[in-house]
Amino acid sequence: MAEQPATPEQPAAPASKKKEGPAGSPSPWQRRLKRGFSFSFAAFLIICVLTGFSLLYLRSQALPVTKVLQTSQIFDVNGELIETLDSGQNRKIVPINEISVYVVKATLAIEDQNFYSHPGFDVKSIARAAVVNLKNMSKVQGAGTITQQLARNLYLNHDRTWTRKIKETVYAVQMEMQLDKDQILESYLNQIYYGHSTYGIEAASQLFFGKHAKDLTLAESALLVGVPKGPKYYSPYYNMENALDRKNVVLKTMVNEGFVTQQEADAAAAQKLDIKPLAEKKPSPAPYFRDYIKNQAIQKLGITEEQFEQGGHNIYTTLDLQAQKIAEQQVSKHIPKDSELQSALISIDPRNGYIKAMVGGKNYEANQFNRVFATSRQPGSSFKPFVYLTALQNGFTPLSKVRSEPRTFTYDDGRKTYTPRNFNDQYENTDIDMRRAIAKSDNIYAVDTILKIGPQQVVDTARRFGIKGDLQPLPSLALGTYPASPFEMVSAFAALANQGVQVEPTAIIKIEDMAGLQLYKAEPKSERVADAAPSYVLTHMMESVFETGGTGSRVAATIKRPVAGKTGTTDADAWMVGYTPELATAVWVGYDKGRAINTAESHLASPIFAGYTEGALAAIPPKLFPVPEGVTTVYIDPVSGKLANEDCSTEARVEAFLTGTEPKEYCTNRSSRDKGFGSGARSWWNDVKRWWND
Repeated sequence: MAEQPATPEQPAAPASKKKEGPAGSPSPWQRRLKRGFSFSFAAFLIICVLTGFSLLYLRSQALPVTKVLQTSQIFDVNGELIETLDSGQNRKIVPINEISVYVVKATLAIEDQNFYSHPGFDVKSIARAAVVNLKNMSKVQGAGTITQQLARNLYLNHDRTWTRKIKETVYAVQMEMQLDKDQILESYLNQIYYGHSTYGIEAASQLFFGKHAKDLTLAESALLVGVPKGPKYYSPYYNMENALDRKNVVLKTMVNEGFVTQQEADAAAAQKLDIKPLAEKKPSPAPYFRDYIKNQAIQKLGITEEQFEQGGHNIYTTLDLQAQKIAEQQVSKHIPKDSELQSALISIDPRNGYIKAMVGGKNYEANQFNRVFATSRQPGSSFKPFVYLTALQNGFTPLSKVRSEPRTFTYDDGRKTYTPRNFNDQYENTDIDMRRAIAKSDNIYAVDTILKIGPQQVVDTARRFGIKGDLQPLPSLALGTYPASPFEMVSAFAALANQGVQVEPTAIIKIEDMAGLQLYKAEPKSERVADAAPSYVLTHMMESVFETGGTGSRVAATIKRPVAGKTGTTDADAWMVGYTPELATAVWVGYDKGRAINTAESHLASPIFAGYTEGALAAIPPKLFPVPEGVTTVYIDPVSGKLANEDCSTEARVEAFLTGTEPKEYCTNRSSRDKGFGSGARSWWNDVKRWWND
């Protein structure tokens, strides 16, 4: 049998067969990847083209006109210019090669470490600030570069809005395209604000150290670079300790960023700095008031000191320049220039709360502390009207009597005692009424009264009138042993002058911007803090302070009009607080360090008050305090405390009472036959004054 040829081996068929395209054709996922890459590349090209066109457009556009600095002006109540703030005047532009390299390094270290590498905004700083702010759930760190700060200062305002931030970034990029880095840094260093109306590093160097910016040492540079963060807090003229602390922060940052060595920083930290005294400027006619206005405007508008001084604001105030001049003259006249004795005066129109004059000390150039707002001075007996007003509201009358003699009082259910003394241990040694007690400032009467009505009621009264200090319901409260500022006292007495209605003290009437747009308008609050009738009865009695035998009688010849007031004297303080219907004024005299005043110094507040009041109101006829409803005026016999007639003593006087509390019986069995006596009668002097007023 013939052999069969061998059959070739056939490969086994696959379990499943996959469809494939032509040889070399890409798979679906490859096609998707290719399409995605093409789309991304196209989008990238479009973005690049748009960005390029945007950058070309920004490069072709001129930067906005630099924001022009405008001086702000302060006007008095009559529209007279008080002062023009010379913002922008203390400025000198210098090229960057005439600025100390230490200033440049310190500025870069503390403000913008990546300045020479970013395009106008710093992505790393933005990310870092975002993390810090999210961690603290508030904006505790900013991310603005030097270029952005310059753009904001030159072209924009300081509003905290996204619109402003976007514009700031766009302008920053535009500046980076049109200027080189050194030009931007040079412009920044020449416009930055250092306080004291000083702009730019050259002017600041001259102001603080009396030298050119190119000659500044590392220590001097570190101090100056630290000031712009907050000139009010870091200027050595305001707070040397804060300034030096800030300088050391700058030095530490310079070390951390590699701008100086630790040895250089240590030497700079130890260097003693020679800060030049502030150069003398033309005296302001109302410097303490000007500073007060500045703080008020900054607070009300929510702006910075820099914006206030350079924003071109017109601030219309309540000050009366003529009254201010008289106030300063009176303080200068009575307070010796060659002593450390100080004085403060604050004057308010009680009808509308307008501050008419403010003197915070005798020499602003030597000391800028405004004593009008000092809350560490004891008002002494000038506090007593709050005691007597409370008493009148609780059944007392001007005829309520207390024996004026040395006495020890018990209180706290007999567990404690208090022994007040009259000035120079002078006592009447007889029964005296409330008018006499006010005129003579009798301490025994005041303490007896406060214990009868309850000290807490007096605390409550003083609180309603705006006395904010730590008042304790103790017998000594009646003698003004707890501090109050002249500002608080004049506001309280103004309420008495205004028949118990207190109008919020006001210094700024309105603020306008440079275009005349009104930014702020005063709307002072008013509140009734006492009834009109007892306020008038107290006022009527307080007029006797300036009559014969009163503590203010020394100035009676100066005063030509009805005036009510109260003196106050402690070991370290002398006060006169008083008012007419149109003007309430507080005058304080003493030493800043609480040094005791002598007898002569204790009498200086009254002549300042009298001279100022008459001078400020010289063009205004004398005016009676208006009598409100609920008051009855009668002639009384002070000896018997009854209605007066021709058979009584020759010391009969007109007295005002809350209606229903006046005496009903005459001093003798006979009623008055003379029309000059009896219910509703007035003295000839009051008739003359009323005629003059009408």
